[in-house]
Amino acid sequence: MERRVVVTGMGVVSPLGLDVPSLWQGIVEARSGIGPITLFDAASFDTRFAGEVWGFDPTNYMDRKEVRRTDRFVHFAIAAVQEALRTSELSITDANRDEIGVYFASGIGGIATLTEQIDVLRARGPGRISPFLIPAMITNLAAGHVSILSGARGPSICTTSACASSAHAIGEAAETIRRGWAQAIIVGGAEAAMTQIGIAGFNAMRALSTRNDSPQTASRPFDVSRDGFVMGEGGAALILEDLEHAQARGAHILAELVGYGASSDAVHITSVDEGGVARALRLALKRGGVRPEEVNYINAHATSTPAGDPVETAAIRTVFGGRESAPPVSSSKSQFGHLLGAAGAIESIVSILAMQHSLLPATINLSDPDPACDLDYVPNTPRPAELNVVMSNSFGFGGHNVSLVFRRFVA
Repeated sequence: MERRVVVTGMGVVSPLGLDVPSLWQGIVEARSGIGPITLFDAASFDTRFAGEVWGFDPTNYMDRKEVRRTDRFVHFAIAAVQEALRTSELSITDANRDEIGVYFASGIGGIATLTEQIDVLRARGPGRISPFLIPAMITNLAAGHVSILSGARGPSICTTSACASSAHAIGEAAETIRRGWAQAIIVGGAEAAMTQIGIAGFNAMRALSTRNDSPQTASRPFDVSRDGFVMGEGGAALILEDLEHAQARGAHILAELVGYGASSDAVHITSVDEGGVARALRLALKRGGVRPEEVNYINAHATSTPAGDPVETAAIRTVFGGRESAPPVSSSKSQFGHLLGAAGAIESIVSILAMQHSLLPATINLSDPDPACDLDYVPNTPRPAELNVVMSNSFGFGGHNVSLVFRRFVA
């Protein structure tokens, strides 16, 4: 019989707070975590605001020497994983460490370290480049450091598929457990691309909002006046386990991951394709043995871009049989921005929390809905609702589509 995969721990570092309770409190309050950029002087940039992680001190989670040798995205990963392991009460020992894996994603990796060392190269020459440049910048080092610091010696993988990276990590980790190749996997994503080149690059694509006069209302998915996404940063981690393994150790089970669908648009490097998105949603439902009418909530990818939000809306209408039969939908990015490679993981956590607390998260800043976006987006205020099955969508540049389906756990 195929193994069941459950979630037993979660951890978060986000613009809404430095742990899961703080994140959820921000969701309940429908509060925005967006504000002026403080990590560098953004006065000359088209976009001067973002979803920064405020008040974060990496030395609370790592040795000071290791902090200096690693990039900010790794700091976020370590912090999130520590909370996830603590809340799961999963002890990694010599007896089980070979059966516990790490699947940790990043879309961009250590871009801050890379740009800093390019400046060193230009100013002082190649002899002054840090020997830690390469280990600090490559995307797989979040997974590497999590493995080293936790002692997990099972399969260790980094997925990089732009904004679908950590959703892919969750789906692939679940498949690894179902195959019996691991008993538990630490899975998630981390991103810290809030640098001058990061903001300038997305500005050059005209992908970011430039609503500098009102940062907190800049991320406005499905609204007719949306003008681009808001960059966020942070990390999110989940502990996935084989159900029997979790029950044997008396773990508290938060949710069951039942469905994983992945597809490729095969159309364009940045545009989202309705057909590709719909395929991922259908695959997730089919793989999870879930009928469309059983889904109570969808946490949408919805980034607040003019082109993307209507396409996802259309795909949802198609898969769920029209506007009237589609479940409530909302975009957490309206509150904390787009965490890029970490988006799928943090939004999966929001989806699970919504199910646990029987509360539909809101899409804030939705005052004038786009006529092409005509679903129930839970505008501006969270709403009580009984949730037993929830879906989380993530789509990445290059046409990568992922949909995950979580169910309230029933033994």
